[in-house]
Amino acid sequence: MGQNREEIRPRGSVAKPQRKRSDKPRIGWREWVQLPELGGAIVKAKVDTGARTSALHAWNIKTITRNGKRFVQFDLHPLQRNDQHALSCEAQLLDQRSIRNSGGQTQIRHIVRTLVQLGPYTWPIELSLTQRDEMGFRMLLGRSAVRSKFLIDPGRSFILGQQA
Repeated sequence: MGQNREEIRPRGSVAKPQRKRSDKPRIGWREWVQLPELGGAIVKAKVDTGARTSALHAWNIKTITRNGKRFVQFDLHPLQRNDQHALSCEAQLLDQRSIRNSGGQTQIRHIVRTLVQLGPYTWPIELSLTQRDEMGFRMLLGRSAVRSKFLIDPGRSFILGQQA
């Protein structure tokens, strides 16, 4: 007596084709990133696909105009729970946008474009500047920064290395 070894599926469903293993590099839910254009700051970042835009802890934010271009000057403490190590940074102001924070409140934030380095990979991202003193991470790496570049393994951390 032969047995039919058919796959059991819910009625009306269609079998999905086999997917090829992705060649994209894997990253964990948190990774150390470097910001080469912002004083080389090394920051522990949470990879947050729920956030569209990446966010960086910044304070003492000032907007200035130089040669007809707008810049933003700000300070940051790249390491959580370490207010001794501060960096003064400057970047060209890309935009000011209304962004909803994790508490559901809307804030107008300064947006800059800068390079981010994650392991051997470097690419430009947009960062919103905001105070993240009370948050667990000084930086969020949002979905627009990692889209189409990486596969995210939510069960692992620091896949691309520990703090440099």
